[in-house]
Amino acid sequence: MIILSVDFGDARTGIAVCDAHELLASPVTVIHEGYLPKVAKRIAELASEKRAELVVVGNPVNMDGSEGPRSEKCRELAKLLEGEYHLKTDMMDERLTTVEAHRALNVTNTRGKDRKAVIDAVSAVIILEDYIKMKRN
Repeated sequence: MIILSVDFGDARTGIAVCDAHELLASPVTVIHEGYLPKVAKRIAELASEKRAELVVVGNPVNMDGSEGPRSEKCRELAKLLEGEYHLKTDMMDERLTTVEAHRALNVTNTRGKDRKAVIDAVSAVIILEDYIKMKRN
């Protein structure tokens, strides 16, 4: 199944996709927009382009497992994608994905503007990889 993943942020939203066999997750783009309806529309367009059957939205739960305002915004995004664009969605705990993304970019020595441009897409890849692992187990 082709799955699109989303790392939704206030100013930037990272997008990643996996192949139909769920073997390889790859970054797609970063959406530079903070207005929820516009972000949802662009995600729906990308899901259509990539023929995604599922959109996984990263859920930034707190370290204690509770959900805060950012988590509520991510749930709003998922509901909008389901209701307005008829996309199947799922939520995935994204705790520490940004930390992992920074580590990955350290390994490749990606710095400065290059780092800022890709960090959200790399986070979306990690969310998707974690989701695929969870599904297999």
